[in-house]
Amino acid sequence: MAILETINSPDDLKKLPVSQLPAVAAEIRRMIIETCAKNGGHLAPSLGVVELTIALHRVFNSPADKIIWDVGHQAYAHKILTGRRDRFSTLRTLNGISGFPKRAESPHDAFGSGHSSTSISAATGFAAARDLDGRRNKVVAVIGDGSMTGGMAYEGMNHAGALDKDLIVVLNDNEMSIAENVGALSTFLIRTSSSEFVHRFKKNTEAFFRRIDVGKGVLHVARKLEESFKGLFTPGMLFEAFGFDYIGPIDGHDLPKLLETLESIKKFDDAVLIHVLTKKGKGYKPAEDNPSLFHGVGPFKIETGKVVKGKGGAASYTAIFGATLCKLAAEDERIVAITAAMPEGTGLSGFAKEHPERFFDVGIAEQHGVTFAAGLAACGLRPVFAVYSTFLQRAYDQVFHDVCLQNLAVTFALDRGGVVGSDGPTHHGAFDLSYLRHLPNMTLMAPKDENELQHMLTTAIALGGPAAVRYPRGNGYGVPLDQTLASLPVGRAELLREGGDGVLLALGTMVYPAQEAAEQLKKNHGIGLTVVNARFVKPLDETLILELAKKHGRIVTLEENALLGGFGTAVLELLEQHHLTGVPVLRLGYPDRYIPQGEQHEMRTMLGLDTPGIAASVHSFISRQ
Repeated sequence: MAILETINSPDDLKKLPVSQLPAVAAEIRRMIIETCAKNGGHLAPSLGVVELTIALHRVFNSPADKIIWDVGHQAYAHKILTGRRDRFSTLRTLNGISGFPKRAESPHDAFGSGHSSTSISAATGFAAARDLDGRRNKVVAVIGDGSMTGGMAYEGMNHAGALDKDLIVVLNDNEMSIAENVGALSTFLIRTSSSEFVHRFKKNTEAFFRRIDVGKGVLHVARKLEESFKGLFTPGMLFEAFGFDYIGPIDGHDLPKLLETLESIKKFDDAVLIHVLTKKGKGYKPAEDNPSLFHGVGPFKIETGKVVKGKGGAASYTAIFGATLCKLAAEDERIVAITAAMPEGTGLSGFAKEHPERFFDVGIAEQHGVTFAAGLAACGLRPVFAVYSTFLQRAYDQVFHDVCLQNLAVTFALDRGGVVGSDGPTHHGAFDLSYLRHLPNMTLMAPKDENELQHMLTTAIALGGPAAVRYPRGNGYGVPLDQTLASLPVGRAELLREGGDGVLLALGTMVYPAQEAAEQLKKNHGIGLTVVNARFVKPLDETLILELAKKHGRIVTLEENALLGGFGTAVLELLEQHHLTGVPVLRLGYPDRYIPQGEQHEMRTMLGLDTPGIAASVHSFISRQ
C-alpha cells in the first residue's frame, strides 16, 4: 500500500518517521502529474513546493495554525495532505475540488486566493485578530518571488513589520512566476548566502551588548555594521528594512534542512521571513525544462510531456489580437504594448520579438501597469495594455483616476472576457462591462468574431481616448480575416437579421448563438426575430435601439457579463431616458452570484447562454407577451 493512502490529515503525516517523507513527496508528485495530465492545471508551481508543503504541515498544526497560500496555484500538495486525496482526481472539474484554496472547501484553506500578492496582507490580518483574541497560534504566509513583484506584497510587509506581530512569511523563490520574472527585485533575490548564522549572530550580539550595558550608541553602530555586512551578500537588508528578521536562502527540496529551520523559526515571536529556493516543475523533466508551458497546462501525455491539443480549427482570439497589434505597430511607431507578467497568455510574445523596444512587462503589477500606460499616453504614445479581464479589476482606481479622468489614449485589450473554464470564479471575466461602462470618456466594445476584433483594436487605438476591447478565451469561428484594417463607426451597431416578433440585441460571444436561436425559433415556432450585433456597450447605438424598440415592442439583451450594471442595464437606462418604460425587456446574462469552475460549454449551458438555452428563454418571453 502506498504511504500516501495512510495520510488523511496533517496529523497522519506527523506520525511518519522522517525517513519516509521523501517517499511521500514522490507519491504526491505522481498524483499531481497524473491528475494534471488528465484535467490540466498548474503543474510546475505545485511540483516545486512539495517538500516545502510537507515540512509546513509536519511542523505546524493546521488548521489551528494558519497557512495562507499566495495565488494558490502552489497548493495542490496542500490539498492532498489535508483530506482531499480521494477527491483530487476531480481537480478543476465541474462540482470537483477547486484549483485554488477555497474556504468553503476545507478548514485547512484559511484564506481563498486566485490573484497574487495578497497573502502577507491577509496573514497580517490573521495575526492581528489572533492577538486581539488572546490566542497563540502561528500564522504563515507562503508567497512566490513572482508575487513579490506586486506592490501589495510590500504594503503588507510594511504594515506587518511595523506591527511586529508573530508572523512567518515563506518566500518561495524559483526565479520566475508565469513567465521569467522582471525587474530589479528579481535580480536582488538571486544573490544568495546562508544567513541563519547571521540571524543568530544578530540576536546574540544584541543580547551581549545589552548585558554589558554599553549604551544605545554602541548597539546602534553594531547593528549598522552587521546590516552592512549582511546586505553585501544577501537580500536580507531589504526585508529587515521592513521590520522582518531574515533567514536564508535555504534549499527548498532539502527536507531535513527545511524541518530544522521551520522548527527553529516556530519558536520566534516576531515577524520573520524565510527565503526558500525551489525548482519549478521539480520531479517531472518536461516541466523542469519548460516551466512556463507547464505553469498552467492543458491535458498532456505523461510519457512525453506533449500537450494534447484540442480539435484544432480557427486561431484563438488571443493570437489574432497579437498578430493584429504587430501589424498596426509596424505602421504606427507610437504603439507600445504592456503586459503584467503574461506575455504568452495575452498574445504579446510575437510583439516582444518584433518590437522589443516598445514592449514592456511590468511584472505582476496591474496598478502600476495602468498608470505607466497613462504616463506613456500623456507623452503622445498609444499604449495597449493587454490584460485578463479579471486582473484589470485590481487596477480599477488607476483606470478611473489616471486614464479616464485625464482622457488619455490608453487601450485596454481585455482577454478572457466571460467564463474562462476550470480556473473558476477568481478568473472568470464576469464584471468588466459593469465596472468599465460607467466611467466617463470610456469607449467599450466587444467583437462578434475574430475578424471584427481586428477592426475594433484598430478603432480603439485611433480614438485618442480611453477604450477597451473585450474578447473571450478560446478559438474564433474561422471567419475570413480582412487584410485591410479600418476603424468602425463608433457607437454603430450591425443589423444582421429582421423579423417582426421581437429584437435580440446580442453582444460579443452571444451574437452567433443569438442568430442560431433565431433560426431555430423561426423554424420550430414561426417566431421571426430581428438580430443585432450591438458591438458597442458605450456608446450604444441609441438611434437603432430606440427605433427597433418602437417598431417591435419586445427586446431581449444577451451578454456574457453580470446582469447588474451590464449591457442589458445600459439598454434599460436608454429606454427609461426616452420614456419607453412600457417596452418589455428580457435580459440574459450572468446572475448575481459567482460562477463556479467547469468547462466553458458546461458553464454556458448551465447559465442558459448556449443556443438551446437562449431559444427556450426567448420563446417563453415571447409567448408571455
